[in-house]
Amino acid sequence: MQLTTALQSYDISFVQLALSKAIQDIDTSPGKLSPGLASYVGEQFDKAGIRIGVLGCYINPIHPDPVIRRIEIDRFKEHLRYARQFGAPMVATETGALTTFKEYDPYRYEEIGWEALKETVKELAEEAEKCGVFLGLEGVFNHTLSTPEKMRRILDEVPSSSIGVVFDPVNYIGDNIHLQDEIVDSSFKLFGDRIIVAHLKDIYREENRIRHGKAGRGLFHTQAFLSKLQEHKPMIDVSLEDIAGYEINETIHMLQKLSSI
Repeated sequence: MQLTTALQSYDISFVQLALSKAIQDIDTSPGKLSPGLASYVGEQFDKAGIRIGVLGCYINPIHPDPVIRRIEIDRFKEHLRYARQFGAPMVATETGALTTFKEYDPYRYEEIGWEALKETVKELAEEAEKCGVFLGLEGVFNHTLSTPEKMRRILDEVPSSSIGVVFDPVNYIGDNIHLQDEIVDSSFKLFGDRIIVAHLKDIYREENRIRHGKAGRGLFHTQAFLSKLQEHKPMIDVSLEDIAGYEINETIHMLQKLSSI
């Protein structure tokens, strides 16, 4: 596979693989996955010495059109069924925009979105349990799981051991850069034991605009976060986001130095 050959030029040990984005020469659309296809892809990564740590299937679990939502859910369930053949212990998704139902009900839209998410998570968690893999949920400040408290709430309301947290602290921080330490500490307190993989990027301020970019050079307290992460989840996989290929090795080496300080 051309993908695994390219990945070997980076100093990485695992990837988060989104089939539809990363694999162009094989049809991985809904209904096309099989044990043979999944095993083939997994074997190519294994030969390259790279694990598929996460199978990414980022759907909208609260899509307002129930027909489209069902298609999305079924696609995610297909990924769950074949995750182990790919060698992946989890399938991950975000949770849909917080304002999804605002035009339907401007007063109760958050409640409506929450109930839709809860029903979807219940169904996906049940499938994950059957398949022996994790359902990874990632929170974002303007999504249904917009705060650490809401992540804790979904873990409490859908009490399944198959649900894990994909923790990207920058996602929760949003524009509240001055509150980043409190947000990170609150996250570890609320669901530190349920984190199954971490995402890492940084925050950059450009005039009146906030943007995200490669880790370790911006306003996020990267070294402190890595220290807390290893305290709560030693040897956990950390996936780099918002980074260009030519920046990967330099960033990895820098982060390794920060982790050892």
